[in-house]
Amino acid sequence: MARRALISVSDKTGVIEFARQLEQRGWEILSTGGTYASITGAGIPARQVSDVTGFPEMLDGRVKTLHPAVHGGILARRDEDHLGQLQEHGIGTIDLVCVNLYPFRETVARGAPFDEVIENIDIGGPAMIRSAAKNHAGVLVLVDPADYPLALADAVSDTDRKRLAAKAYRHTSEYDAAITAYLEGTSDELPTGLPQTLTLTLDKAAEVRYGENPHQPGAIYRLGSARGPVIDAQVVSGKPMSFNNFTDADAAWTLCQELSAQEAAVPEHAAVCVAVKHANPCGVALAGDVKSAWERARDADTLSVFGGVVAVNRPVDLAAAQSMRGTFLEVLIAPDVSAEATAWFAEKKPDLRVLIAGPSEHVSVLDVRPLTGGFAVQERDTRPWDDLCPETVTTREPTEQEWLDLRFAWATVKHARSNAVVIARGGVTVGLGAGAVSRIWAAERAVANAGEGARGAVLASEAFFPFDDVVRLAAQAGVSAILQPGGAKRDPEVIAACNELGLSMVFTGSRHFKH
Repeated sequence: MARRALISVSDKTGVIEFARQLEQRGWEILSTGGTYASITGAGIPARQVSDVTGFPEMLDGRVKTLHPAVHGGILARRDEDHLGQLQEHGIGTIDLVCVNLYPFRETVARGAPFDEVIENIDIGGPAMIRSAAKNHAGVLVLVDPADYPLALADAVSDTDRKRLAAKAYRHTSEYDAAITAYLEGTSDELPTGLPQTLTLTLDKAAEVRYGENPHQPGAIYRLGSARGPVIDAQVVSGKPMSFNNFTDADAAWTLCQELSAQEAAVPEHAAVCVAVKHANPCGVALAGDVKSAWERARDADTLSVFGGVVAVNRPVDLAAAQSMRGTFLEVLIAPDVSAEATAWFAEKKPDLRVLIAGPSEHVSVLDVRPLTGGFAVQERDTRPWDDLCPETVTTREPTEQEWLDLRFAWATVKHARSNAVVIARGGVTVGLGAGAVSRIWAAERAVANAGEGARGAVLASEAFFPFDDVVRLAAQAGVSAILQPGGAKRDPEVIAACNELGLSMVFTGSRHFKH
């Protein structure tokens, strides 16, 4: 009896040649719908599954393969008992199942309406894949065109059969996870918050040489159908991205985009430049053009920017590119780079990775961090300024310029590792202290970094002040206004210190820890 293969694929890559090779080796081919039309259209003999089941496709194609003539042929053990039962009911074995699923994630990604997305939930496909994978000792299961050559071999080892079965179950589990995530994100009837069981579907998006350090293997993965401006950026010049390049570029671009959206703090059409080192901002600036914004951000901390990652919110022209000549940078990410600038980077800075990033679409709202034996999961901190209720708690009100700088500093400190303090003046950071185990130490680092630049500047803290020591340090350095969440037991003492020293203080009522 000829061996039988059931082929029904959404991704038709290589399927015609695969079917032709099977037919030449004496296989009988069963198929459905568009796959059947493609195979027979190429002159390859095939039978429709409906000829085997005795039933036509029903319900607009929702029911095609859900039948004992199909699943019996797949699931039967190749022993006397099961084969005898098949023979009694006139059912033949199916020895190869080549199936991949309706393009559910792709349908979601292009923004299709709900009803169309639902119709792209495959039912028969996962059932056949799971049946074949369960009976992998007697049935080859293929979900990936890359595995077609293996099925054409004279014999397939038990090890390869198990590997293909595991790959098949991974394929269906990822598919189910994508459906679950979509429905939880679109149904008004489902409970809000994080579910009791959370399935994370990660697909490898990029290879890197190693992780944070050379002894750590690493790779970059995409979460579900999410698209990321850095993961999906176009690299137009420079070396391949490293693990650390990806994380730093993502941090830089995220802050750059948040500042761009701060209409009250960032003048219309202003250029924003964010320099990041080890995931912390080290220089952030606004200006009328990219060249000037870069120069202001660079000059904010010329030592730390060396070897850093830079993001800008406006296209990079040749003048902006040439202004980066004297500084070693790892990555530049922008919404566009002119042809002249790209050519200049390729010639003058061949190691610099130059990325063009698109808009952030279908970005996951989850912030997932590893723990030993698990993960800490939360929603991303995307709370905008307009959602806050800032309140001046001192006698002195901030000036108009101080308000602009306070909002600018608040957006920046939100993206610095806690404990964090940012000093800013005139749309540029003049001092940053981040990742300190004490708030006063973070403030001391920011003040030392600012030097004389602190005079007339503002200070923002991502969390409240437990004491008035930061206020007194800031006043001594010449800072004129402070922004912090408030909510500490000693708030009255902190406010009194500001009034005593003539400083303005604003409470936002919202903490922004970033560990």
